[in-house]
Amino acid sequence: MSAAALEEYCGSVFWNASYLDREDPDLPICVEQTVLVWIPLGFLWLFVPHHLMSLCRRTRVNTKHLTKLYLCKQFVVALLFLTAIAALAVTLGEDFGPTSSTVKNAPVYYTNPVLFAVTWILVLLCQEGVRRREGAVDSASLFLFWLLLVLCDVFTFQTLIRDALKLGEVSDIPRFCLFHISFGKHPSGGSLVPFTFVFICSMVVTGYKRPLVQEDMWDLNEKDGTSYLSQRFQHHMDFELAAARTLLIFKEDKGKSTEKKKKKKEKKEEDYPNSWLLSTMYKTFKWLLIESAFFKLLQDLLAFVSPQLLKLMISFTQNPNSFVWEGYVYAVLLLLVAILQSLFLQQYFQRCFVLGMKVRTALMAAVYKKALVVSNDTRKESTVGETVNLMSADAQRFNDVTNFIHLLWSCPLQIIVSIVFLWLELGPSVLAGLLVMVLMVPINGLLATQARKYQVQNMNFKDKRMKIMNELLNGVKILKLFAWEPSFQSQVESIRGEELKVMKKFAYLSSVSTFIFSCAPALVSLASFAVFVLVSPDNILTAEKAFTSISLFNILRFPLAMLPMLIASIVQTGVSKKRLEKFLGGEDLEPDVVRHDPNSAVSVRNGSFSWERDAEPLLKDVSLDIEPGRLVAVVGAVGSGKSSLMSALLGEMHSWIQNATLRDNILFGSPHEEKRFQEVIQACALGPDLKLLAAGELTEIGEKGINLSGGQKQRVSLARAAYSQADIYLLDDPLSAVDSHVGKHLFDKVIGPNGVLKHKTRILVTHGVSFLPYVDEVVVLVDGKISEIGSYNSLRASKGAFSEFLDTYAKEQNNQTEEDTQPDSPLEDTVSFTLKRENSIRRSQRSSRSEKAQVNTNNIKKSEDANETKAGQKLIEKETMETGQVKFSVYLQYLRALGWGYTSMVFIIYFIQNVAFIGQNLWLSDWTNDAADYYNQTYPNWKRDTRVGVFGALGIAQGFLVFLGTLLLANASVSASRIIHSRLLNNILRVPMVFFDTTPIGRVVNRFAKDIFTIDEAIPQSFRSWLLCLLGVLGTLFVICLATPFFTIIILPLAVIYFFVQRFYVATSRQLRRLDSVSRSPIYSHFGETVSGLSVIRAYRHQDRFLKHNEVTIDENLKSVYPWIVSNRWLAIRLEFLGNLVVFFSALFAVISKDSLDSGLVGLAISYALNVTQTLNWLVRMSSELETNIVAVERVSEYTEIENEAKWITDCRPPEKWPDEGRLQFIDYKVRYRPGLDLVLHGITCNIASSEKIGIVGRTGAGKSSLTNCLFRIIEAAEGRILIDDVDISTIGLHDLRSRLTIIPQDPVLFSGTLRMNLDPFDKFSDEELWKALELSHLKDYVAGLQEGLQHEVAEGGENLSVGQRQLLCLARALLRKSRILILDEATAAVDLETDNLIQNTIRKEFAHCTVLTIAHRLHSIMDSSRVMVLDAGKIVEFDSPSNLLECRGYFYSMAKDAGITQEEFSSL
Repeated sequence: MSAAALEEYCGSVFWNASYLDREDPDLPICVEQTVLVWIPLGFLWLFVPHHLMSLCRRTRVNTKHLTKLYLCKQFVVALLFLTAIAALAVTLGEDFGPTSSTVKNAPVYYTNPVLFAVTWILVLLCQEGVRRREGAVDSASLFLFWLLLVLCDVFTFQTLIRDALKLGEVSDIPRFCLFHISFGKHPSGGSLVPFTFVFICSMVVTGYKRPLVQEDMWDLNEKDGTSYLSQRFQHHMDFELAAARTLLIFKEDKGKSTEKKKKKKEKKEEDYPNSWLLSTMYKTFKWLLIESAFFKLLQDLLAFVSPQLLKLMISFTQNPNSFVWEGYVYAVLLLLVAILQSLFLQQYFQRCFVLGMKVRTALMAAVYKKALVVSNDTRKESTVGETVNLMSADAQRFNDVTNFIHLLWSCPLQIIVSIVFLWLELGPSVLAGLLVMVLMVPINGLLATQARKYQVQNMNFKDKRMKIMNELLNGVKILKLFAWEPSFQSQVESIRGEELKVMKKFAYLSSVSTFIFSCAPALVSLASFAVFVLVSPDNILTAEKAFTSISLFNILRFPLAMLPMLIASIVQTGVSKKRLEKFLGGEDLEPDVVRHDPNSAVSVRNGSFSWERDAEPLLKDVSLDIEPGRLVAVVGAVGSGKSSLMSALLGEMHSWIQNATLRDNILFGSPHEEKRFQEVIQACALGPDLKLLAAGELTEIGEKGINLSGGQKQRVSLARAAYSQADIYLLDDPLSAVDSHVGKHLFDKVIGPNGVLKHKTRILVTHGVSFLPYVDEVVVLVDGKISEIGSYNSLRASKGAFSEFLDTYAKEQNNQTEEDTQPDSPLEDTVSFTLKRENSIRRSQRSSRSEKAQVNTNNIKKSEDANETKAGQKLIEKETMETGQVKFSVYLQYLRALGWGYTSMVFIIYFIQNVAFIGQNLWLSDWTNDAADYYNQTYPNWKRDTRVGVFGALGIAQGFLVFLGTLLLANASVSASRIIHSRLLNNILRVPMVFFDTTPIGRVVNRFAKDIFTIDEAIPQSFRSWLLCLLGVLGTLFVICLATPFFTIIILPLAVIYFFVQRFYVATSRQLRRLDSVSRSPIYSHFGETVSGLSVIRAYRHQDRFLKHNEVTIDENLKSVYPWIVSNRWLAIRLEFLGNLVVFFSALFAVISKDSLDSGLVGLAISYALNVTQTLNWLVRMSSELETNIVAVERVSEYTEIENEAKWITDCRPPEKWPDEGRLQFIDYKVRYRPGLDLVLHGITCNIASSEKIGIVGRTGAGKSSLTNCLFRIIEAAEGRILIDDVDISTIGLHDLRSRLTIIPQDPVLFSGTLRMNLDPFDKFSDEELWKALELSHLKDYVAGLQEGLQHEVAEGGENLSVGQRQLLCLARALLRKSRILILDEATAAVDLETDNLIQNTIRKEFAHCTVLTIAHRLHSIMDSSRVMVLDAGKIVEFDSPSNLLECRGYFYSMAKDAGITQEEFSSL
């Protein structure tokens, strides 16, 4: 509309400049009636359709939102509607009423009331629409409408009041009244709630009063939950991945046609589908991305309004004729712009951080899901540690990068807009500054690629170190028994050394880039101003030009600093992306390899199987048909491929025990039926064990089943199988680790023809010859081929491989007398008889038991109240979590590690740098005053050159100082990392065994992974930023006070508010971070557990249950991450508001003291203040981040202060050749696992002469293993002594003791590394000695056949060797040591008869002159001992030669009878 038309419409003048050009400005009435009415109404009408949509949807009206507040709002709006009608009535009355005059009212008096009436009806509807929306409290659009309306009405309001005051009376009473009624009634129809994050307040207050706990966390919305995110992500991923796979196949086909050589090179790089991950993420989260982009754009554009206002402000102070009200308008505008900017920025951040969290969640869930179905090839490529790393480190990287992903477009945008504005200020000389910036880019590019190289190296070293740590912690018992800790410590330390070298290089690089960055703004402004002044003498630097440019340069600083950081982190994420794509895109196990066919239970046709795609098949041409319901035994020599056959049938069972209660381990997710459960318990001979367990079936079992003996683990696994009610059972030698009579019981009650499973198909791998007559069919394997199949008798008759197998081993058991084969007294009784004793040992290790529970176990019946946690039930304590403020001592500890000299130097250098910065700006403000001093004169050259020179020098000095400071800090932090890590490692290796039994390994690994990572990388970074921010804020306040001394009054209240907000926030934030890291550990330990028990989970088809569990675990973690994100925003809004007040007040005081200030200082003060908001925000963020990260130091130091076991080497050292005879004396020896527990060995006294061979037997839990633990001082004596060759072992160092004894342990543990390292970690022996040992342990042929020989790499946990071979390697270790005392701990339990014989013969021959203690399962192996010690309940009950023991018909006799050994047979032996 043209102005004339508007004037006709209003009936008054629309615009006249004279209205504003006076001391008390006002707006023309016409503007107030048109523009100021249309703005708010137009805004509302835009949003009406959105609100009416929710009215049209057919939803149940929820009455729960009919609050008083809502009813009041609707009531007020209805009244407003009436005022609009009344205004229309007044106009109609004036025009057509009885007193109507000839002059009619202008059209506006008709249209405005109508517009308002319609609007109020719409508002009524909108508020109802908002009420119906699920979970909506307020509507931002309605709030903004009310806000605009009030702002626009303010002008009308003051015009009416002024007129009334001027005239001394009110000219138009009805309209005056109606306006004031409606103006007074505008309800706060909404609030800034969604914008200011008020809803987190309750949690923040709680967190301030007391430390938050997991129970305080709010439940997640379904859309933020893991299962929803993971489904959406999976849905898009399947599609994208399929596309990428097709592309890959297409590429490979193309590649084949090009020359071969090229292909080889390419093949190495990418033989997995790639570049599908990003598109999947985009598709999954695109709306969040778009919303956050919108907010970011608004915020970026607003950022450029402030410098323009600053320019107006400076010209206002320079112009003595300007009206004061202009200054106030500018000050208010500065505040408004700043507040809007804050609101938009926080909305943007909120969305970005939530996006990051969701991306991390989706990736973690995807990795977990993939791990459940991944094929062996892909699994081989990454160890457990590396896979866990994908879940922790790589997913976290994505999280961090998505937080700032929008900067990719926002930085260039900010740069371009700044340059445009700068061009308007300084003209072409901006190009000089721009040139400097452009030159920075390639330098940064170089630094970034170099940094990336270091980063990749660093990741590799980290992986390597974590892999060793993982193994070291898993095999810590072996390390202790063999006194091998120093070797492994030096391995870890050397990798750590390499890692720190790379870290140092990385730190130096980053300090170079910091130097370039801190110089950049100074150089850029120097170049621009210098060129500007030098180009022509007419160009004089005025305050407006200088400070507007400076504030624009400040805006430029951020994108320029961020871009390289962003590029670096995108580069790092690129590495992670590749790793994730490789893993997630890897081959799955093919679920249809194993088909389900109702007619035959198992059938294999001409199958060849290997563990990897291209490897030599281990099983060749296997054909096998098994009918349903048969019991089939699989036999064969060591390494003939029995276990491999089982894996092949599974499409992939070892005893894998989860960290859960015993009952959960057996139920394994099936529903609990008491009767069936009890049947299974009895059949698997677990009854007596349950009685011994402190809390019965509810006892918690440690990771990998540490607190169960080998036999118990096997039986729990068997019980799990029996309970699961499958159709086919594949049993991989479950009878090996149990005593012979228990084995017999298991066979009779579970596996055999009369067992629980008699109607199922059972395939049993066994070495127990005695069971073979009872099976339906025997399959004989020789070197990976099936050599014969048939019933026991037919195979005996055929005189093939099987009968040879039997003749070699079986002690003929058929010629036993008839009565002897009848089952002796029911096993249950003999077992319970031998078990009447105080308490089980291995189990109760952990229960610090109260007096009440010390009843004899046979009185503990099933606990009536199962929910009561009994002493002894919990094995794993909950992870401790520090609460409250991080103690100052922790900071001191870190500073001490950095070194005081370094710390103080760094502080001083940064301080001087800050002084230089302020100096430079003061010099600039002084420079701008030259414009006034030399007004209309020529500007002298010398002056110009001094100005430019000093300005430049100060800039360069800053850069140099920052460089120096950063360099020193880098050195200090690397040395701190070194000190802290070696302290931790040193202590963990010296901690007693009990600690490892009661602490999940994941927890310890977490200290070495996450916490050390934080100390290496995060703490130095946040420490530096914190220092710089602190000095920056102080500098800013100093400058503002210098310019406007008034400002000092405001500082105190602001500081107080700041302090309170910060204290409030930090308490909550810190606790949320701690909850986050504590709830993160279970995710990784569950993941680690899953990966190690994969084949079991797959065999039972329990993938879904584990997926569910994983989702729940991640959700628990998200519950603390989400409030943390919101609490950050809560804080930021409040702090930015303080910062905005600083801007406002510095502008306000500048206006008030306009006459006394020079324009240069005003410009300086305000441009500084504009910067303070961000710095303040950063300062709190950095303080809390520093506090959060320093928790890592706290957690690590917690583990460096655990009590150690005895010294490794003491002053009292045994003679060089000790023990040269090998005599053992136990003198009234008593031991308990921990103070406060019952004794495990009750006063053992015995003498063992030199080179005696002693067999130690006893039921499970009689104290056999405890005896060996005592010899090695894994547990220390409670009373009594052990003497070896008259030396009391408690007086010498542990290593002196342990390195002079030899043990062949129960489970053969190998470490990844070469065979050579496994045999001789200290490189003490020559190759000849090693080969000799291998020859004696019958491994020479095998090792000689390997390509690398002794350098052959052993896989993690020795998985690429069979159990028998691992056991033989342990024998080779023992042979190398040649000590006078040898302990065999159930060494032959997991080995078939052939290996058993090999080992026994070697020991007889090679260790003839040694004292040998054998803890035996198979009585056969100790029948030739010189004496047998029978233990029961921690006491020696019999100790004599086997023949005497058999004659006196006691304990030993009954055990021998169970094993089918009789007097005659013994004599024939």
